[in-house]
Amino acid sequence: MNTIMYGIPNCDTIKKAQKWLNENNISFTFHDYRKDGLDNQLLKKFYQLASWDQLLNKRSTSYRVLTEQQKESLNAETISPYFIESPTLIKRPLVLHNNVAIVGFNAKNYQQFFAV
Repeated sequence: MNTIMYGIPNCDTIKKAQKWLNENNISFTFHDYRKDGLDNQLLKKFYQLASWDQLLNKRSTSYRVLTEQQKESLNAETISPYFIESPTLIKRPLVLHNNVAIVGFNAKNYQQFFAV
C-alpha cells in the first residue's frame, strides 16, 4: 500500500490526520508543499482524483486575501496558477492511498476510506 499525505506540517488538521494514521498503523509519506513543492505535473495528478472545487479551501487565509474579482473568476482553467503560487489554497490534508484520494480529515471517513 502506498499512502501519501500532502499539506503543511503546522496545520492542526494535518496533525490530527497524522495522529489518526499512526494510531491505526497506516504508514505514510508526508509531502510538505513548502519544502517539497507543488508543480503542474503533481497538480494534474490531483485533478485526476478530485475536482478543483473539491480541492479549493475556501476557509484558508490564502482564499480570503483573494479579491472578489479573483474569487468570481475561479474555474478549472484559472485555478491552477493560484494553487501553484499558494498551495495553502488546497484543502488539507489531501491523502492519496492506492491511487484514490480523500480530501480533508474526518475520523469516520478515514475509517471507511482505509477499510477498503
